[in-house]
Amino acid sequence: MQRLLFSSQDETDTARLGHALARSLPETATIALIGTLGAGKTRFVQAVAAGCGIDAASVTSPTFVLCQPHHGTRTLYHLDAYRIGDLDEFLELGVSEYFEGPGITLIEWAERVAQCLPDDYLEVQIDITGPHTRTFELVAHGAESSATLDRLAKEV
Repeated sequence: MQRLLFSSQDETDTARLGHALARSLPETATIALIGTLGAGKTRFVQAVAAGCGIDAASVTSPTFVLCQPHHGTRTLYHLDAYRIGDLDEFLELGVSEYFEGPGITLIEWAERVAQCLPDDYLEVQIDITGPHTRTFELVAHGAESSATLDRLAKEV
């Protein structure tokens, strides 16, 4: 598996990573976000959304609605698996259509539904390293995600 580590000193760095990732992603991509409460998963989704021409302020945690679509220069599907009761409930959201159709699917708390993820996806582990600092570990699961990391590494 290919990996990329990125150290963020503040939200500006996080935004830079999110924008660069948005430019590096193929037409269809799945991103599995993993991190503790307050790690910055939603903030990272906002950064990717901004890189897709979506107003970051319109992107909020979908904890209570489970999925929020956003449309800009690219379509983004923002899912949250925190309140998912079981894998069947997650599958009933129609996630296979998101995984296969055009658009970027970002899933917060993805470790809860890891068995449902497509064969090719990008894992983003966010670790809190200080009050404003984070470490992002991006891990490619599949050939397309590996190519994405290659493109991303050239930008950051």
